[in-house]
Amino acid sequence: MAATLKPYLNAIRETLNAAICLQNFDSQNVERHNKPEVEVKSNKELLLTPIVISRNEREKVLIEGSINSLRISIAIKQADEIERILCHKFTRFMMMRAENFAILRRKQVEGYDISFLITNFHTEQMYKHKLVDFIIHFMEEIDKEINFLKLAVNSRARISAEEFLKNF
Repeated sequence: MAATLKPYLNAIRETLNAAICLQNFDSQNVERHNKPEVEVKSNKELLLTPIVISRNEREKVLIEGSINSLRISIAIKQADEIERILCHKFTRFMMMRAENFAILRRKQVEGYDISFLITNFHTEQMYKHKLVDFIIHFMEEIDKEINFLKLAVNSRARISAEEFLKNF
């Protein structure tokens, strides 16, 4: 892990550890319904203040909490057009397969690249520290994957340019 990335991820880890204190809470409007309050926003008193943890203006995490759910939205580093395209393709690929990931949302929050939704049912079935570890590991790996893909695209472009010049 890069030295500059470690404090950023540690801040996210500590905030998530504090925010995942979810409990079962039935809807106050509809009997026998239990919807994630962070999604439906039916009562302001059930929502916590959203927290933004930012590494720079393009790389940040939004953590929105409520009594029974937590939504984590991630803006991934995109320094140039190639990284922007690779990030869009990669996150689109992941979100199309959201049913394979229990906590991944199909649609990201506006202004962010990918979002996760953790409900009280997830915390009852899974270990809280493992959920936090998954989010942190995902952030580390997506950064590595986009860098790897960018290098692969650049090396292919260089090889294609060399082959073109040989034939010219």
